[in-house]
Amino acid sequence: MKSNVGGIDRVLRIVLGLLLIALAATGTVGAWGYLGLLPLLTGLVGWCGLYRVLGINTCPLRK
Repeated sequence: MKSNVGGIDRVLRIVLGLLLIALAATGTVGAWGYLGLLPLLTGLVGWCGLYRVLGINTCPLRK
């Protein structure tokens, strides 16, 4: 798996994922907030399956 998620994209995914998980844990948004695990994991790993399917690459080192 080659990285296809770049710097700013990764940071935004991690922040969004953590925010959704925190909101779900406090009961603010309900259980669907745990879907924040998906952007969190793709941000940490640096690879997104949907980007692969759509041919998107935001990683400057792998273009």
